[in-house]
Amino acid sequence: MNRLMIILFFFCVSFSCTVSTKNEKPGSFVSENVAFARAQIGGAIDVIEMSGKVLNPVKLNVDGSVSYCDYTDWRSGFFPGSVWYLYELSGDSSLLPLARKYTEAIQQAQNLTWHHDIGFIINCSFGNGWRLTSDPGYKEVILQAARSLSTRFREAPGVIQSWNVDRGWQSERGWECPVIIDNMMNLELLFDATALSGDSSFYKLAVSHADRTLQEAFRPDGSCYHVVDYNLGDGSVRNRYTAQGYSHESAWSRGQAWAIYGYTVCYRATKDRKYIDQALKTFHFMKDHPRMPSDKIPYWDMDAPNIPDEPRDASSASCIAAALYEISTMDVPDAKSYAAYADDIMLSLSSPAYRASPGTNGHFLLMHSVGSIPHNSEIDVALNYADYYFLEALKRKAAIENGASPR
Repeated sequence: MNRLMIILFFFCVSFSCTVSTKNEKPGSFVSENVAFARAQIGGAIDVIEMSGKVLNPVKLNVDGSVSYCDYTDWRSGFFPGSVWYLYELSGDSSLLPLARKYTEAIQQAQNLTWHHDIGFIINCSFGNGWRLTSDPGYKEVILQAARSLSTRFREAPGVIQSWNVDRGWQSERGWECPVIIDNMMNLELLFDATALSGDSSFYKLAVSHADRTLQEAFRPDGSCYHVVDYNLGDGSVRNRYTAQGYSHESAWSRGQAWAIYGYTVCYRATKDRKYIDQALKTFHFMKDHPRMPSDKIPYWDMDAPNIPDEPRDASSASCIAAALYEISTMDVPDAKSYAAYADDIMLSLSSPAYRASPGTNGHFLLMHSVGSIPHNSEIDVALNYADYYFLEALKRKAAIENGASPR
């Protein structure tokens, strides 16, 4: 393809995506975004393949360079997972061997026992690979990863410990058994492992963790704390904190997104109404928040002091949208309203305000996400997990429009 044809292709994708509206025919919004994603992620794939290495893009740096990670990073499953979703959405068979290669490059993560994010890593990569290929080797990786995650279960509090406290900045906080709301996202690995193996021990650990988190991590208004620290001796709560939010009592937006999504998964796996009730309560806290912007893309923390001049967080919005599409297919009151709200989020994310111009943004799809302002890290940048949940939301929207399960 010559240079002129490439420029014309990117212009057409950009124009067609920019003019999409709610009144378009079903499927066209998804198709336009998939075309954009295929071109944009295709650029990232070209960079990786030209390097002769298996690179794993994580974020865009302020100087315009791209950071890459190894298999131990909690974000290492998101780019392989995005390629799986793009393969599924586009039907482009040339993406299948690439999805396999990028996934299998992080296979060693199945044996990680020193942090809890093995669920993120393995579910997004090998989980999608198993779903789309039924490769028996992928199934075994999922089961081994679940065994590894299970080693972090602490009997007295009945939870899966998130971080070790003998290293890094976590060691300076005086914590004993910190559990972060993000850990709700890793329970899906355990539920899936029981479904794949028939071994109920994984399921029981997940339920124990979900129940204790439900009891201890939420405020009466439905919002959640980021960190709950437990006593390993008697299982009592030592204290509640934040690590990435504005303050201990503030509503860190991505934490709220993790809670909404995580308890939606728990309801899917168990059919226990208390889980979906919590997901909906947390969602309505965010939806009805007086500082929620009209475009429905939350600030990085809903209590940050300089709103409306605080950074937005596209990663929180894309995760919430993905959860809402699944909720819209569940037995909940006014179910279709949740898909409508997700549609509004996706329209905002697909606009030039949040979606990158083709060929820019380090080949990431979305701009304006936040990692951790308290750590002065990843402020108003592109992040791979924002893209992953954006593609997952597109996949779920397409499935619903076609009368299929969003899962």
